[in-house]
Amino acid sequence: MTERPQATAPPSGRGRGRSARAGGLLAAAAALLAVLVLSLAVGARPLSVPEAWAGLMDRNADSYTIVHEMRLPRTLLGLLAGTALGLAGGVLQSLTRNPLADPGILGINAGASAAVVSAISFLGITSFAGFVWFAFAGAGVVAVLLYAVGGGRGATPARLALAGSALNAALYSYVSAVQILDTAALDQMRFWVVGSLAAAQPSTVVRVAPFVLAGTALALLLARPLNAMAMGEDAARALGARPERAKGVAIVSVTLLCGAATAACGPIVFVGLMVPHVVKALTGPDMRWMLPYCAVLSPAVMLAADVIGRVVVRPSELQVGVVMVVLGGPLFLYVVRRPGGLGSRRRPTGEAA
Repeated sequence: MTERPQATAPPSGRGRGRSARAGGLLAAAAALLAVLVLSLAVGARPLSVPEAWAGLMDRNADSYTIVHEMRLPRTLLGLLAGTALGLAGGVLQSLTRNPLADPGILGINAGASAAVVSAISFLGITSFAGFVWFAFAGAGVVAVLLYAVGGGRGATPARLALAGSALNAALYSYVSAVQILDTAALDQMRFWVVGSLAAAQPSTVVRVAPFVLAGTALALLLARPLNAMAMGEDAARALGARPERAKGVAIVSVTLLCGAATAACGPIVFVGLMVPHVVKALTGPDMRWMLPYCAVLSPAVMLAADVIGRVVVRPSELQVGVVMVVLGGPLFLYVVRRPGGLGSRRRPTGEAA
């Protein structure tokens, strides 16, 4: 009796997909490294890569002062703030199930702005080192209010989005009123509110880093619970996830990330909105891959925008917040308008044609 040859199972696409995503993450890290080098080399006085490296490593190099006192703090702050905004955007879009969610949707940027304008107008604080803590405290207070107004443990994505919109409107109305009544506050706020890395100092990086690192750790720990919650809260509970706890951790994480980034750089838009959409096209909806990609690509985008701002109107410069609006606006419209984008209506599964 002849033995039948056993059929060979086709190779699984899962391993290939994982390898491709891992390779893409390495490519994104290489792109980030290239942008970091550009950020150190490009400015009012251009440096070659060897000069930038010498300025980074050699105290006796002519470029040491330029690199260490001006460009290195700016680069590190862009790295931290970009990572924070990208991760916050990814977490928010998954938590609220809203593809238009960005770090401003929950009112955290508005809370930071309201605290800063209050510190300037009522306490006379004018230095960045002074009001950075007020900005962070304002973001934290708004997060607590959001959780309470949104329904506490029973908060739903729709409630969180509505509560955030209401807090945004109220707080930005307050900011506008104070600026109209106090010209000193207006003069100070107009430099901060546009979004910039130009005022970066080593002390700023040191103060912001612990909050960003803590928020990053919490965001990455949320990957599995957010994957489960994407199928609905009942299904998530059946899989062993705890949606209420995941929502609370997500709010803490977003508060740490957005509060720190907004306090240090001002409210910068489009990073947390657009990067998660680009990443999702590369990785799919799996948050275990989306969040690491966001953490790498977001600072690359933010630092690239900062480098462009230093070059286009040299010897002056455009603030990174302005460049992000100029670049992000058309890209956002393209994503909305393209087939299958945010503006298209998808037929629910099972709906008759």
